[in-house]
Parts: sequence; C-alpha cells; structure tokens
Amino acid sequence: MERFLRDKKAILVFVLPAALIYLFAVFVPILWSAYYSLFSGLPGINFKFTGLSNYAKMWGDRIFLTAFAMNIEYVGVVVAGQVGLGLVCSLLFMFGIRRYKTTVRTIVFFPVVLPVVAVAQLFTKIFEISPNYGLFNSLLVLLGLKDLVQPWLGQSASAFFVLCSMDIWTAMGFYAIIFYAALMDIPTEIIEAARIDGANGLRLLRHILLPALRPITLTCLVFSFTGTLKVFESALALTRGGPGTATKTLSMYMYDSSFLHSQYGYGSSIAVFILVECIVISGAINGLFGRRKY
Repeated sequence: MERFLRDKKAILVFVLPAALIYLFAVFVPILWSAYYSLFSGLPGINFKFTGLSNYAKMWGDRIFLTAFAMNIEYVGVVVAGQVGLGLVCSLLFMFGIRRYKTTVRTIVFFPVVLPVVAVAQLFTKIFEISPNYGLFNSLLVLLGLKDLVQPWLGQSASAFFVLCSMDIWTAMGFYAIIFYAALMDIPTEIIEAARIDGANGLRLLRHILLPALRPITLTCLVFSFTGTLKVFESALALTRGGPGTATKTLSMYMYDSSFLHSQYGYGSSIAVFILVECIVISGAINGLFGRRKY
C-alpha cells in the first residue's frame, strides 16, 4: 500500500478524472460568470462591455439592498438555529436519552431527506389561514388566543420567521448527527475524569466538550453559512420571495435578473458577489475559531 501511494503516476490516474470534472463543473462556470459580469445585454445580442458598472449598479438597486439585508438577517437566525439546536440535540442523544436513542435520532434526522417542496407544502398548511385554519392557528384558537390568529405567510415579518423555522427544522438533524458522531469519538476516560474532578453540566460542556468539538463546530458553521447564503429552493417553494420582496434572497434576485429579465451581466455580478461573500465569511470563521480559546 505504501509503495502504491508513492507512485505518482498511479495517483495521477485516480485523481485526474475527478479533478477535471471538478474543474469544468465548478471553476469554469465561476470564471464564465465573472466574465459575463463585465457586460450588459444578451450574449450575442447587443452584448456590450461595461466594466465594473454592474457592481456599481448593485449598491443603488433597492431590490438588491433589500435582498442583501434579508440574507444577512436570515443567515444570522438560521445558522444559529441549525448549528445551535443540532448541538443541543446531539448532547441529548449522548447524555439525556437513555432509551430508544436510535428511534429518536432517526426522527430528528428524517426532515433532512424530505424534498424541499414537500416541506414547504407542509409548512404552508401548518400556517395557513384560509380556506381553513392551519395547525398553528387552530392551536391558538384552542388555547383561547384567537386574537393572535393571523396570515403568517402573508405578512413580511412573520413570513420571514416561518421561512427561518422551516429551514432550521429541516437541517438541524444533519448537524445533530455530525455533532453526535464527534461526541462519540471523545474518549470516555476524559469525560469520566472530568466528572471525578467535579466538572458537570455547563462546566463539562465549556471546558471539555466544546474544545473537543471545535473542529467539527468549524465545519458545521462553514456548511451552514455557505448553505444559507445561497438559499434559493426553500424560499421559492414557501413564499416565492413574498409578500412583496420581504423574503426574496440574493440567489432568487440573481435568477430573476438573469433568466426572467435577461440581464445576464447584472445577474452574473450578483452571483460573483455571493461567491465573494461565501469566501470572506468562511475565511472569517476559520480565523476566528483558529484563535479562539474556550
């Protein structure tokens, strides 16, 4: 095996096909979008070089600024919910649940494998107000809180939080399983020694578990940040960006600009902006967790 791994030609044979696929599937479209972002009009039809004007245009575009602000707020809420609740669930799997652990883990993970459209339809039925009250409004009536009944998906603030709730519920099981696997890898001797020394509850979490989970936490944060920055399917399926533009994300606006309004250059500039966001935030997370001490 060691002799095989030293054979650079053998490594090249196995790595090169995957590297070429990755190159053409990822890097070529990125370069293509960056090139298109310097033009305006339709490719082949009045396609004019405009330099950085598309990037300057973004900061005077009210819809872009609204979508950008919505994305930032959405990322803050959903990342905290997905990773935070995933960590809490994993701790319950490890220390809180004594029986039926496998069943509970399966139930928590189940939303991860559901189609986005099916989840969106489920949440639409839960929060609907007409023609019949959905589950949430029915519970409010049952509890004597009829004054709180409202069209949750028809108002800007409530539609935003329904979208956040849906995406947190869908993905937290994924992070719970990742954290649980990391907790299983922590030697039990370390945890038992900490308990003998008096570290229980929050002290055990802060001084033993969180430092041990730091690499996995970093990975989960990067996954969650990049996924939420590019959110498209869930918002489109649940609210279609409404009401108005309250839940329109940057990815949705990029799609609308490119394919509905045929502004390929402007849509490409938004795509490049999203890419830069992902790179900058991922780098910031790596820098922060690389220095942080618990």
